[in-house]
Amino acid sequence: MTAITRNFLTQTDLNREEFIDLIDHAIRLKDQTQAGVCPQPLAGKAVGLIFHKPSLRTRISFEVGVQQLGGNALFVTDKEIQLGVRETIADAARVLSRYLSMIVIRTFHQQDIEELAKYADIPVINALTDLVHPCQVFCDLLTIKEKLGRIEDIKVAYFGDGNNMARSWINAAHLLDIDLWIATTPDTHPGEEFVAKAMDNAVGKVTITEDPSAAAKDADVLYTDVWASMGEKDKAVENAIKLEKMSLNEERLAEAKPSCIVMHCLPAERGREISEAVIDGPNSVVFDQAENRLHGQKSIMLRCLGYN
Repeated sequence: MTAITRNFLTQTDLNREEFIDLIDHAIRLKDQTQAGVCPQPLAGKAVGLIFHKPSLRTRISFEVGVQQLGGNALFVTDKEIQLGVRETIADAARVLSRYLSMIVIRTFHQQDIEELAKYADIPVINALTDLVHPCQVFCDLLTIKEKLGRIEDIKVAYFGDGNNMARSWINAAHLLDIDLWIATTPDTHPGEEFVAKAMDNAVGKVTITEDPSAAAKDADVLYTDVWASMGEKDKAVENAIKLEKMSLNEERLAEAKPSCIVMHCLPAERGREISEAVIDGPNSVVFDQAENRLHGQKSIMLRCLGYN
């Protein structure tokens, strides 16, 4: 078949129906893979993985995913490709388009990914920027569908820094009927302008509060992330002081629904943003969540190349 190239730079590159269909496709793809019959539509194709930030789950899940789909994954670090430094992003995009079938990039600035996609003739997938982490939240919603049986009509409580993960959850609430509560401080807010834009014509709703108990009350999903994101570790001590009361602990768990699930995108700083008892407790789906990075991202890659 002739592939239709399409990018995945943020969740809002999809509409609601496309997002829901892609979740269902990821579930079917996972079932096929576990049955030992993973399709091989990437046979003969090469996918470039450009990583300007360290990675465990993102790199390995994409690399293994490409291999399971029959393709070859090429891992490229910042030393090999200094976008916008050794040559323009536009020139790099044009060159890479002659070699590769797809680019997966994990970098700092969202505008760099957008420029890469503008000039590339192949799909570009955002594997994380300082602004958003769309693949993570897509795969998280795959896990929620598995565990709760639905991805809408749910209350999601997010605790901590208003970082790329918080903003990705806000984008999810733009697309889906999610009641999203973000417990954070005024100094760690995800950004008034970002929230206003994301909530324009939104399907779900977002409440930003300084009260973690209000966020946790009757929640279906309790979610947290490290308090200082990659590339911002200089803020670790400062944010730990600001966000101390936003820790996802046993008190927050008791305020949520008994059937709630606990999520963390990892790596976790145990005892800080999440307690040992909660991350290792019976409500935790953290490692199922990590596993689903593999299957969800395979679905995203196939969608970007026009395969069903």
